[in-house]
Amino acid sequence: MIYACNFIEGGTDGYAGVGIYSKIKPIYIKNGIGDGTHDKEGRVITAEFENFFLVNAYVPNAGRGLVRLKERTEWDQLFREYLKRLDQTKPVVLCGDLNVSHKEIDLTNPKTNKNNAGFTQIERDGFSTLLSEGFVDTYRQLYPDKTGVYTFWTYMMNARKKNVGWRLDYFVISERFLPALCDHVVRSEVYGSDHCPIVLLLHT
Repeated sequence: MIYACNFIEGGTDGYAGVGIYSKIKPIYIKNGIGDGTHDKEGRVITAEFENFFLVNAYVPNAGRGLVRLKERTEWDQLFREYLKRLDQTKPVVLCGDLNVSHKEIDLTNPKTNKNNAGFTQIERDGFSTLLSEGFVDTYRQLYPDKTGVYTFWTYMMNARKKNVGWRLDYFVISERFLPALCDHVVRSEVYGSDHCPIVLLLHT
């Protein structure tokens, strides 16, 4: 099987960068979101297909001590506006490490992480705003009350074996694409990273 391969690198070796492999060659590939400052880190690649845009993103982490929370908040707003512009043309399928656990159900220890990167109220509110503007978290659409489902576990303290984790990786789709939604699978049994793969199934 021959795949189309498209990548964007981060500005620093070993830092950020995203890519898309696809069986169907995209109509068009766009790197970044159109912001010179944030695009230097190589965090977003967009592939246009006949019926939708596929956006692969690695959202900035607010950092230890929240040292990058301001930059993260700015990025969230710019990225949200970018997705909305795409959505005016075709439905959007967003995937990637969004570096936020949206609700308390999405991480093992919400009470002790309220002031940590990925679970601050401002980051969670940013994701809520995205969902309020015509987008859907596919996993919670299908499994609104399912607990203990995570996509990231720190390498420390045997966290993965204990399933002490966070749901940081998402498929988010345009609301009008909901009729195509079939399933969202979290492949927590697949090792090789501190994250696990996720799979989105859509009706064709």
